[in-house]
Amino acid sequence: MYLIVVGGGKVGVNLTRELEDQGHEVTLIEGSRSRYISIEQEFEHRVQYGDASELWVLERAGIVRADMVIAVTGDDEDNILICQVAKEKYAVERIIARVNNPRNRQHFDLLGISPVVSATGLILNLIEHEVPHHKLVRLLDLESEKIEIIELSIPEDSKVSGHRILDIEIPERTLLISVLREGTGFVPDADSVLQAGDDILAVLDPAKEEALKQALGL
Repeated sequence: MYLIVVGGGKVGVNLTRELEDQGHEVTLIEGSRSRYISIEQEFEHRVQYGDASELWVLERAGIVRADMVIAVTGDDEDNILICQVAKEKYAVERIIARVNNPRNRQHFDLLGISPVVSATGLILNLIEHEVPHHKLVRLLDLESEKIEIIELSIPEDSKVSGHRILDIEIPERTLLISVLREGTGFVPDADSVLQAGDDILAVLDPAKEEALKQALGL
């Protein structure tokens, strides 16, 4: 697979190393002259200097044959523009964008740039995962594919505690894939009985999230 990584900061450099270790062909583009010089010795011809928001820079990097473009610069506007150009002008099938400021996420969504990665968002999800009073944590959201993975905790007063999954009105297009109980996990089946305090992982259509919460008494 041929990939173009835009942004030669720590994220872009580490990503390029890992992708090359996996056997992929990668070109790294960096717009800062000083940064380019500092990483050129390691990557040699695999790193190019230039502003990737300019078409000729992308074309020089071989975007016409790229299988994926990953924009991880420190500027959200640049990441939006690069991914939009790759997707709409060069018909690159796969794009990934870094979101530096989570408040800008809506701009990526409005332009159909997906998936996006936000370090701040990931850390917030991890914090939520460690906070006991949260009853639902969204672990993975693939909006364009209409699927998400969420974690739910069954509260003490839940109406489903002591009931089999078979007897609970689980929404269609929803699958309970694991139950963690007192430090031990298992894959539930229809006869599994839920208990207060259970942590459940579910795969579902995002549109069914509220229905699942209601079904589990959240």
